[in-house]
Amino acid sequence: MHKSGKGHGFKGSGGCSCGCCGSGHGFRRFFTAEEKRESLENYREQLKKELAGLEERIEQCECK
Repeated sequence: MHKSGKGHGFKGSGGCSCGCCGSGHGFRRFFTAEEKRESLENYREQLKKELAGLEERIEQCECK
Protein backbone atom coordinates (compact mmCIF):
# COMPACT_ATOMS: atom_id res chain seq x y z
CA MET A 1 0.00 0.00 0.00
CA HIS A 2 1.11 3.51 -0.71
CA LYS A 3 1.49 6.10 2.07
CA SER A 4 -1.82 7.62 0.99
CA GLY A 5 -3.59 4.34 1.72
CA LYS A 6 -4.29 3.74 -1.96
CA GLY A 7 -2.66 1.06 -4.05
CA HIS A 8 -0.89 1.59 -7.34
CA GLY A 9 -1.73 0.31 -10.79
CA PHE A 10 1.54 -1.59 -11.07
CA LYS A 11 2.70 -4.02 -8.44
CA GLY A 12 5.62 -6.12 -9.57
CA SER A 13 8.38 -7.92 -7.73
CA GLY A 14 9.86 -4.56 -6.79
CA GLY A 15 6.78 -3.27 -4.97
CA CYS A 16 4.75 -0.32 -6.12
CA SER A 17 5.97 1.68 -9.05
CA CYS A 18 7.07 4.70 -7.01
CA GLY A 19 9.52 2.62 -4.96
CA CYS A 20 7.92 3.54 -1.62
CA CYS A 21 6.90 0.00 -0.78
CA GLY A 22 10.33 -1.57 -0.58
CA SER A 23 11.05 -4.77 -2.40
CA GLY A 24 7.67 -6.47 -2.13
CA HIS A 25 8.77 -8.78 0.70
CA GLY A 26 5.62 -8.58 2.80
CA PHE A 27 5.77 -6.75 6.11
CA ARG A 28 9.51 -6.11 6.24
CA ARG A 29 10.61 -2.58 6.98
CA PHE A 30 14.38 -2.88 6.49
CA PHE A 31 16.03 -4.00 3.29
CA THR A 32 19.57 -4.74 2.25
CA ALA A 33 21.39 -2.44 -0.14
CA GLU A 34 21.16 -5.15 -2.79
CA GLU A 35 17.36 -5.38 -2.37
CA LYS A 36 16.99 -1.61 -2.60
CA ARG A 37 19.10 -1.52 -5.76
CA GLU A 38 17.07 -4.34 -7.31
CA SER A 39 13.85 -2.49 -6.55
CA LEU A 40 15.16 0.73 -8.09
CA GLU A 41 16.41 -1.08 -11.20
CA ASN A 42 12.99 -2.69 -11.61
CA TYR A 43 11.36 0.72 -11.26
CA ARG A 44 13.71 2.14 -13.91
CA GLU A 45 12.77 -0.64 -16.35
CA GLN A 46 9.07 0.01 -15.79
CA LEU A 47 9.61 3.72 -16.45
CA LYS A 48 11.46 2.93 -19.70
CA LYS A 49 8.54 0.78 -20.85
CA GLU A 50 6.06 3.48 -19.87
CA LEU A 51 8.01 6.08 -21.86
CA ALA A 52 8.18 3.82 -24.92
CA GLY A 53 4.42 3.32 -24.75
CA LEU A 54 3.83 7.04 -24.36
CA GLU A 55 6.03 7.88 -27.34
CA GLU A 56 4.18 5.30 -29.44
CA ARG A 57 0.84 6.79 -28.40
CA ILE A 58 1.99 10.31 -29.29
CA GLU A 59 3.10 9.15 -32.75
CA GLN A 60 -0.34 7.63 -33.35
CA CYS A 61 -2.10 10.84 -32.35
CA GLU A 62 0.00 13.38 -34.24
CA CYS A 63 -1.49 15.16 -37.22
CA LYS A 64 0.78 15.08 -40.23
